[in-house]
Amino acid sequence: MWSSGRRVLQDLMSQPAVRSFSRTPPQNTVVVERWWQVPLSKVGSPPRLHPRRHRVYKLVEDTKLAPKEKMELILTQTVPKLGGRGDTVFVKKSVGRNKLLSQGLAVYPSPDNKQMFAEELRLLREGKLEERIQTRTGLMTVEILKRSKLKIHQMPVEEFQLNKEVVCRHFQKKLGVVVPPHALSLAFESVRDVGDYWCEITVNGMDTVRVPITLLPYEDPSASYQRQLKAERQQTDADVSEPAAAVEVGAAVDDDDAAVEVGAAVGGIPDAAVEAEAGKDSVRPVSGAAEEETAARPETSRDTTAPSNSSKKD
Repeated sequence: MWSSGRRVLQDLMSQPAVRSFSRTPPQNTVVVERWWQVPLSKVGSPPRLHPRRHRVYKLVEDTKLAPKEKMELILTQTVPKLGGRGDTVFVKKSVGRNKLLSQGLAVYPSPDNKQMFAEELRLLREGKLEERIQTRTGLMTVEILKRSKLKIHQMPVEEFQLNKEVVCRHFQKKLGVVVPPHALSLAFESVRDVGDYWCEITVNGMDTVRVPITLLPYEDPSASYQRQLKAERQQTDADVSEPAAAVEVGAAVDDDDAAVEVGAAVGGIPDAAVEAEAGKDSVRPVSGAAEEETAARPETSRDTTAPSNSSKKD
């Protein structure tokens, strides 16, 4: 039985291949090898395998964990966050097959396709100005420049002047935009005075954007200068806080005066009673003097009328 099965297997292996096997390994392929080496056998005889030892394998490679290769494609349309028409991109195979190729947004990078898009890009860049189209990178650069404002600090040298070279260097240093000198136009040759200026940048020879430039005084970036600036700011904040505290104290005094006035207004009746009593005290001596005068007046009248009475009696 075993000999017949072996004979059939040898016949199958000896026959010419009917179809060609794929050269690319299938997914989730595992490469293993025997842990124990199989001893050599005589010519024409099968190898002698141990029933248990030669069935132990060790893992060599697992293609499931291997990094997947990306697919190279040429875009036929502008795809957001990926590129524009004619750009060569590398994407995941799932994205390339399910989205880009199926929707007609990209094609395979065959030699004919590469030559066709290269010729198209050359015509767009070197053709007439009205026939040219701004690239996706150019459009992004234009949007960045429209929202930008360049600030340049003076250098502590007498020969410092603001010119094209300085402006191009600061554009690349602070904004990350590479501006060639032929694409930059300034309204001045060179200046050294602090103030506001402007420049014009032409992107790919089509779109022109005006960017404001501010020339600021020199600032020392050293740590000692930063500590000095910090101390000056703290002193300024302290000077500002002192008048505010004085104003608060004055407001508190005004509140006390208002409270006193309110108390006087509330206690107006007792004060009026006190004033009335004081008025009574001040009036009493006057009334007493008046009574004395009235008491003295009858005596005088008596004295004056006494002779008349006596004359009557007489």
